[in-house]
Amino acid sequence: MAWIKTIEPDQAAGELKTEYDKAVRRASKVFNILKVQSLNPAALRASMDLYLATMYGPSGLSRAEREMLATVVSWANHCFY
Repeated sequence: MAWIKTIEPDQAAGELKTEYDKAVRRASKVFNILKVQSLNPAALRASMDLYLATMYGPSGLSRAEREMLATVVSWANHCFY
């Protein structure tokens, strides 16, 4: 199993704390998928911008259809987070 150094929310400062605070406002917690990007807050921010645009931006798919696609792709990739 791989081990990736992460910064926990109570240790975050600066740009990372800002991103973690946004995560808590969105989901009431900081998920591990965000923590693995904690050493590079700019990459974390870009990743979240992509996610938010994909899931909430203009699209021919409904929000439910987008979630379904994300769930099926995660399942197919054996990614159970």
